[in-house]
Amino acid sequence: MAITASDVKQLREMTGAGMMACKNALKETDGNIDEAVEYLRKKGLAAAEKKASRVAAEGTIATAVEGSTAVILEINCETDFVSKGDDFQNFANTIAAHIVKNKPADVASLLEQPLDGTSDNVKAATTALTAKCGEKVDIRRFNLVELASEGVFGCYNHGGKIGVLVELATGLAGKADELAKDLSMHVAAAAPKFLDASGIDEEYKNKEAEIYKAQLRDQGKPENMLDKIVMGKLNKLASEVCLLEQKFVKDPDLTVKKLVENTAKDLGGEITVKGFYKINLGEGIEKKEDNLAEEVAKMTGKQ
Repeated sequence: MAITASDVKQLREMTGAGMMACKNALKETDGNIDEAVEYLRKKGLAAAEKKASRVAAEGTIATAVEGSTAVILEINCETDFVSKGDDFQNFANTIAAHIVKNKPADVASLLEQPLDGTSDNVKAATTALTAKCGEKVDIRRFNLVELASEGVFGCYNHGGKIGVLVELATGLAGKADELAKDLSMHVAAAAPKFLDASGIDEEYKNKEAEIYKAQLRDQGKPENMLDKIVMGKLNKLASEVCLLEQKFVKDPDLTVKKLVENTAKDLGGEITVKGFYKINLGEGIEKKEDNLAEEVAKMTGKQ
């Protein structure tokens, strides 16, 4: 069967593969478009598997809200260039919308779910994108939140690098949206670790106490005064690491707790901050540091 330029173009648009790869696939499948797609997928999957060991520390944070359900999601790739491309961004938004609709329990179960509008599951779609963009693509983590009762979500995304989701319980949905947005921006800027003082666990307190003691010793403070000074610092800990106790970034004269109380009073209702979720892109992933001299040495055999 004769292979036309139109066939090659169609196959490229369907798969994103290169021109020569599409031309070869059509030859191998005697011009059958469907079989050529499958042929390229098999080749692409094989190529994608070789990329599985690469470090994917770039990427994007995506959020989606649908009714009483919201998600904040991190998907990684290898370079900032790919992360900004339409294919990657559309994929991230598609997966976020899929999670909100299908409510997987975790990443493992998400990967096995059929992806709406395709014949693939999420894992196969991820691998196909890896093959298409030439970089490892990894769905790393997500937080799926469902409102227990009446409430509103606040979302903030800082350039795909920081994503925040704040959950408010309130009957003032529609009126409390601005507060929810402000709180999500505050979380991005102030990076609280706990909602309030009751949430600070003993392990965290003990770790901070040890850090404080080490710092004080370095400053030459007397050993018999360390415990008293550390206790004072721990008493102030909540104002540093708890959302409700922090000073509001837009108005340092107010704590976040007071801001919420004032807003509820002004709007004539009740507002409770139920929780917040923050993802920093690539946090905890050890990035590969390229050494140009070593790479050149490898290429020239001068090692």
